Amino acid sequence: MFRTITFAVALAALAAAAPLSRAMAQEPAPPNPFASGADQEAAMKAGALTSAGLVKAYLGRVATLDRAGPRLNSIIALNTHALFDAAKLDAERKAGRVRGPLHGIPILLKDNIESDDGTATTAGSLALKDNVTGRDATITRRLTDAGMVIFGKANLSEWANFRSTRSISGWTGIAGLVRNPYSLDRTACGSSAGSGAAVAAGLVTVAIGTETDGSITCPAAANGIVGLKPTVGLVSRTFVVPISPAQDTPGPMARTVRDAAAVLNAIAGSDPADAMTKDADAHKVDYLAGLKVDALAGARIGVLRMTQGRSPQTDQVFEEALSALRKAGAVLVEVKGPDDATMNAISANEGEALRIEFKAALNGYLATTPKAVTSRTLEDLVAFNGKEKRETPLFGQEIFEQSTNAPPITDAGYLAKRAKATEQAKAALDKMLTDANVEVLVGSSTGPASMVDPINGSRSLGSYSTLPAVSGYPHLTLPMGAVSGLPVNLSILGPGWSEARLLALGYAFEHATKARIDPLFLPNLQARPEYAKAYDPR
Repeated sequence: MFRTITFAVALAALAAAAPLSRAMAQEPAPPNPFASGADQEAAMKAGALTSAGLVKAYLGRVATLDRAGPRLNSIIALNTHALFDAAKLDAERKAGRVRGPLHGIPILLKDNIESDDGTATTAGSLALKDNVTGRDATITRRLTDAGMVIFGKANLSEWANFRSTRSISGWTGIAGLVRNPYSLDRTACGSSAGSGAAVAAGLVTVAIGTETDGSITCPAAANGIVGLKPTVGLVSRTFVVPISPAQDTPGPMARTVRDAAAVLNAIAGSDPADAMTKDADAHKVDYLAGLKVDALAGARIGVLRMTQGRSPQTDQVFEEALSALRKAGAVLVEVKGPDDATMNAISANEGEALRIEFKAALNGYLATTPKAVTSRTLEDLVAFNGKEKRETPLFGQEIFEQSTNAPPITDAGYLAKRAKATEQAKAALDKMLTDANVEVLVGSSTGPASMVDPINGSRSLGSYSTLPAVSGYPHLTLPMGAVSGLPVNLSILGPGWSEARLLALGYAFEHATKARIDPLFLPNLQARPEYAKAYDPR
């Protein structure tokens, strides 16, 4: 009921807002939903497009594709005054005030990021359906200051995939399952699933995701878009529903590297309310300025090869990506990753540390929510989920239950585990970079999106997310090709604060390969013509 009312109100506001902008009503043709933000901005500058017209077109696609048709379920709530905000920005442009390259561009926030627009910030849970805080997260304010239109809130994996060991990525008690626009029976991955699917499906220009370990990079890869997990501490987490202060970070998700860089320009920087970001201002740069099509020339790049979950087809796409890197002038060096014992130790220490950090951080956040939110502690949430059957039809809350027994954040054992995990992850990445004398590492981000499995939960196809997640180092993923029509991405990993270099190399690779493809919204791979006959030749 909550979600239906939200969409109904938003679409009613669309009709009511029509008289706001005659330019909007006079749009010559619907804009290309898959156009880049840079192209959309150029069209607005030329007078061929308005922000209100763009928002209206995207609202229409949401009604057609997200709420009807393939029912992607990628959006939990729409901002009911997005059209009003867009019309105001059009008026600013007409008056000669343009705030920058994102002026008038719509952006979707993952629904664990607060925005003062009347929408609840739910983390996908019915326990937070009344969490209308009246606050802007620091990054939300920075986005609107840059002239962006907050389009709404994206569906996600409930509690950012930190509720159950058998969870289904992209599922929430509030909105159900996010569907992958390339094949609706495939995972959109977690936990920024809605952000990834919405951008890939052309429902919005760009989005914000958040990551603790893989939650930006996996959905970006599964949905064939660009995703950047920044260095932890480059982007504020104030008024973002937390898991771990040591690993959490918001980041941009976009169809192009340039758009991701423009969004990072807007959100990067120190925030007095988030101590982790104290060094951000000293490290942030103009990420757009470094984007050059020849950035790969002479770059020394380490090559990582992971076999877990990889298919021969994925391996072939990766080899083609390596060939493209060489052709663009990069020098490739084979690199051996950490052994299994090291990775297992890092993962074990990370898991224990996250449960302790989660309890402390979440209880701190819940204490600041409105009185209408009756779950004030993690224990309250466990009790709520135990009574609310809509929360547990597919999986339980084992991680919640384990976390309730976590020791305090000051516990010496916890501090040792966190320090050890971070130290090991940094050492592993630094060793690979130093021993091979390379500036970044590349590998295939993961395999093509796996089938949604409501019985056994989400299936991992392996990824490179853990080392950059635990170390706090940046991780960029971007399209490198497709397997049977499903996107597969390239990961680029670098040392702390190396976002500018990762984006520059990614930009050059993107221009060399032009690998991103638009989705077809097929029900399954059998619907592809080349497979239909093979499945049933009669």
